[in-house]
Amino acid sequence: MDGVLWRGTEPIGSVPENLAAIAAKGLKAAFVTNNATLTVEQYLEKFHKFGAEVQPEQVHTSANSAAHYLHMQYPAGGNVYVIGETGLREAVQSRGFTISDTDCVAVVVGLDRELTYEKLRTATLLIAKGAAFVGTNPDRTLPSPAGPVPGAGSILAALQAASGVQPTIIGKPGTAGFMAAMDALGVTPAETMMIGDRVDTDIAGAQAAGCRTGLVLSGITTEAEARAWQPAPDYIAPDLATLLAQLP
Repeated sequence: MDGVLWRGTEPIGSVPENLAAIAAKGLKAAFVTNNATLTVEQYLEKFHKFGAEVQPEQVHTSANSAAHYLHMQYPAGGNVYVIGETGLREAVQSRGFTISDTDCVAVVVGLDRELTYEKLRTATLLIAKGAAFVGTNPDRTLPSPAGPVPGAGSILAALQAASGVQPTIIGKPGTAGFMAAMDALGVTPAETMMIGDRVDTDIAGAQAAGCRTGLVLSGITTEAEARAWQPAPDYIAPDLATLLAQLP
C-alpha cells in the first residue's frame, strides 16, 4: 500500500480507479503491508477516505503476522514488551498477550513514531535477560511526501547494535504475508502477481514465494536499483496505473 497506492496521506493517482482497473481485468486483489502501525480497521478507513471500499480479509499486516508468530511460539501467552503503535499493540493483545515491561517472553518491534531512549533502553535490557527479539519488518525507510524517512528497520538496527542479538523478522521479504493473502483469495503463486515499490522486501519476498512481480517507482526504489535487481521483476513502471495498463 505505502509507495504503491499512497504516500502517507497523499494518494498516488486515483485509488478507486486503480482498484477498478484491477477488477476490470477480472482479477482479485489483496493488500500486504510491512507497516504495523495501523489495525486492519484503520486501513479500511484509510481506503474509505481515498474513495475506495475493500473487505477486512483483503488486508494483511505485519502486525497480525507477528502476533500469530508469537502465539505459535508461546501458546500459553505471557508478557510482551512492544515498541510500536496501535496496530501492533492491538494485534499482540488479541492473541492473549499482556503488554508489560517486566518478565517478558518477547520484545516485538515495529515502527514507533514516539520512540524514546527509554524505550530502547528497556528493550535492550529485556533482550539481554533472554526475551525473544522479534521485528515486524526490516524496512529501514518508508516513503513520505517529503521523501524517505526512518522505518522500523532503523529501530531494529539500533536495538541489534545495543544488544548484539539479531531479530527474527516476520514481514517481507518473508513469505508469510503473501501466503496468507493468497490463501484468503484462493489462488496459487503461479496465479499471482505481487506489485510493490521495494526490491529488497516486496520483490525479493514475492520471488521467494513463487509469484510474478511488478515494481513501481512511486515509492522507495529508484529506476537504477530496479534495473540492477536480479532476478529482474517481470514488470517495471513509474506507477501502478501505468503498470496495470501494461498487463494483458
